[in-house]
Amino acid sequence: MPSRRTFLNRLGLGLAGGLLELAEGAEPDVALIAGIEKTTLLRGRDGSGPTWFHPRGCMVPGPDGPTALMTLQVIGGSDYFGPVHWMTSRDLGRTWSAPQPVPPLGRVKQADGAEEGVCDVVPEWHARTRSVLALGHNVFYSGPKFSANQPPRWPIYAVWRDGRWGPRRRLEWHDSRGAYIYSNNCGQRVVLPNGDILLALSFGSTKGQSRSVAGAICSFDGETLAVKEVGQPIAHDQGRGLLEPSVTRFQDRFLLTIRAEDDRGYVCTSRDGLNWMPKQPWTWDDGEPLTMSTTQQHWLTHSDGLFLVYTRRDSSNVNVIRWRSPLWVAQVDPNTLRLRRDTERVVLPLVGDGVNDPNRVALMGNFHVTPASPEESWVTVGEWQPRNDIHGDLLLARIRWSRPNILANPVPN
Repeated sequence: MPSRRTFLNRLGLGLAGGLLELAEGAEPDVALIAGIEKTTLLRGRDGSGPTWFHPRGCMVPGPDGPTALMTLQVIGGSDYFGPVHWMTSRDLGRTWSAPQPVPPLGRVKQADGAEEGVCDVVPEWHARTRSVLALGHNVFYSGPKFSANQPPRWPIYAVWRDGRWGPRRRLEWHDSRGAYIYSNNCGQRVVLPNGDILLALSFGSTKGQSRSVAGAICSFDGETLAVKEVGQPIAHDQGRGLLEPSVTRFQDRFLLTIRAEDDRGYVCTSRDGLNWMPKQPWTWDDGEPLTMSTTQQHWLTHSDGLFLVYTRRDSSNVNVIRWRSPLWVAQVDPNTLRLRRDTERVVLPLVGDGVNDPNRVALMGNFHVTPASPEESWVTVGEWQPRNDIHGDLLLARIRWSRPNILANPVPN
């Protein structure tokens, strides 16, 4: 059995691993988040522009400092998205280039007249190949709406390098368990020291089957993403099962947070990313479960503390669809995997009246977390009002740290 320090070194944590080792067992630091600032990147709530959705970013290192690269797409209805676009910022998100299409992630006409689109894209910098892997999944449209009878679906990706996008590709997984669908949509993933990528797949063999989740280690050579190994499945027989899994690494473990359809979200841990401990529902530190409604959670990871960003039921939003506003954050106790209630705060506030006029409250259930620099991390989200002409703004919340996040430096090579 390798020592803890040896294990940390194998994970590639280096100095960060040493600092985490010293910090293990210490009380969570309530003051690690020094402040949160809300900014509007693109306006749509007032009808002056389109309603952008799925904004997800990553940092690309360069000789003159990092460039933020963000993918996004317009929303026109429930699960109905326009072609994937991208934009960049050279000044840590203060100004951005105009969104422009990602050619390989557009619409593709099908023989039956339907169109295959791409959605739920997450871009991540891959240092070993000096490229950005933008991974989403396919979706089919019949006219201006989501097709009720979706054919089989799978992950779709494209690679950005030196300002250019490569071709549209499919992540192949020839396993009968994913015969109807397998996906890592909206999921955070971890790049391992050897350049392999650890992600989690949500999958089902038939349309009616409740989906399971499993960790998957994939190789990536800068062009092709390929499944090398898939771990033991995590099952759940409520509704559609387990969806939109996100992975992070903290201290000497991998952690997985998963959307479900039983008013809960779930968390579990693993030493290798393939074999997971039994899942447990997200609860407060006193054991009271959080009440969620089929919506995603994402990790906010700092070298000195682990946090979760999420939505939940609250007295202020009881009539908001799926309680998808506001966005909250709280610190995770790494020993119990429970949220510290005394650390909870709002990341992006509910705008409007979630009790008496919920249709005018913009939903914020599809969001992303980006470690932008050692000094700050971002939460990005596209608002939308499904019962009020769709309109919404594209928002960025800057989470400022009281101590540098040494995990946030993008590695150039």
